[in-house]
Amino acid sequence: MHDPSFRQALQRYDAGTAERADLKLLTKELLKLLVAKAPGHAVEVRVPPYGAVQCIEGPRHTRGTPGAVIEMPPDLWIELALGRTSWADARVSGKLRASGERTDLSGLLPLN
Repeated sequence: MHDPSFRQALQRYDAGTAERADLKLLTKELLKLLVAKAPGHAVEVRVPPYGAVQCIEGPRHTRGTPGAVIEMPPDLWIELALGRTSWADARVSGKLRASGERTDLSGLLPLN
């Protein structure tokens, strides 16, 4: 499913030795999978400082902050995308911020 560089970065992540480049690679690749699984422009998923994408069908925004935004740190995104933590647990962790319609990604996760 993933190329060797992704698998190596994931091994370092799991070992607790991931560097910024590993987090960036994992974040960006998993965001690409999300867009492939749920194309659209209704929800913006932000994982600062490594990436932001628009996904899920619905109304497109053209200026300013979109009406539906999800933001979280890279480690939480990786854990969610890989199915290592649930959407419900992420919501109660306080690390995930979601506002607007269609901001429940539980039906799309895990991505693999």
